[in-house]
Amino acid sequence: MTDLGTWRKSSYSGGGDGNACVEIAHGPTRISVRDSKATPAGVALIFPTAVFAPFLDALKSRGLGSS
Repeated sequence: MTDLGTWRKSSYSGGGDGNACVEIAHGPTRISVRDSKATPAGVALIFPTAVFAPFLDALKSRGLGSS
């Protein structure tokens, strides 16, 4: 697997111990997302930078961006 950047816990992981455990890594041309609790070495979703914000907006508009 190529280097996806430095992973950090997303603000979308929730409070406390971050039970949702969503991590993101920013690259110059992409943003990667992974589930670090269930499968930290597993598959990451990789988005071109320009489509990541619209993707999040679409999730929020459908009520999927919060618990």
